[in-house]
Amino acid sequence: MAAKIAVVGDINQDFVMRAERMPRPGETRTADDLNFVPGGKGANQAVVAARLGAEATMIGAVGDDPFGPQLVANLERDGVCTDHVIHVEGVTSGYAFIALAPSGENSILRVMGAALHCTPELVDSAADAIAEADVLLVQLGVSIETVLRAMQIADEAATAVVFDPAPVCDGLEGMWPLTTIATPNEMEAWDITGIEVTDLASAAAAAAWLGEHGVATGMVTLGAEGCVIADEDGARLVRGYEIEVVDTTGAGDAFAGALGVRIAEGATIGEAAIFANAAGAISASKFGAQPSLPYRDEVEELMAEQERPERVQHL
Repeated sequence: MAAKIAVVGDINQDFVMRAERMPRPGETRTADDLNFVPGGKGANQAVVAARLGAEATMIGAVGDDPFGPQLVANLERDGVCTDHVIHVEGVTSGYAFIALAPSGENSILRVMGAALHCTPELVDSAADAIAEADVLLVQLGVSIETVLRAMQIADEAATAVVFDPAPVCDGLEGMWPLTTIATPNEMEAWDITGIEVTDLASAAAAAAWLGEHGVATGMVTLGAEGCVIADEDGARLVRGYEIEVVDTTGAGDAFAGALGVRIAEGATIGEAAIFANAAGAISASKFGAQPSLPYRDEVEELMAEQERPERVQHL
């Protein structure tokens, strides 16, 4: 039986501009091109969960602009259930304006649009989908009140919660005890914990801080280096995979979605992290958010190609 994943989050239209470098304040530069790509942290996580073999249900909102129906169609094309995606009149869908450097690193400005209409009431109407799921995936692309309500429903139903706390905001204290696994990156971990992540020791300290504040398993993702886990079994590094970086947009979503799928399938946290690292690496090796998200065979192929016995290192 396929794992069941519920996702509460944003569904965005990405506008991606590639340029040799980013403009300085007050400077105008010319981008090399402009691409229209489906994205949104929530939608990305739902798509990658479906591509990896799970039954994925998306809970969110799109606007009545031309992008709304296209964004929903993209989800359905990948097999994501959109029964709990609402179309809101009089507002745009969520937009993300992404400046992409040759290194693959990005800078993002977003407009929440219809994501503001993904409310606690919408989540309540989808409570059965959350309660019946093996894992709930949440981020902060929608209001903190909405995310908190989804986590409360999951907690009541004993549904595991993978929380990708991005973009970071205030008021997260009450969410940590409802979190099974938290997956901030280095900068997010610094913002949340006050611990500047500069090496493995500080990453382990930040991950442990999450555990001290109620998270069952704290994790800090480190891009190409992999991720650091801290839980009752101690701290350890799960090494990443070697790829040529093209575009990091969506790589964190690929990681979180893949992690959730393997946890839902009964994998250990270490096994799930190895799989998630591979999924994130594949995403970073391709252009665009949803177009880059991997399928199961791609992840397993990369894992087989770069298999190594020392993938996990205790710190």
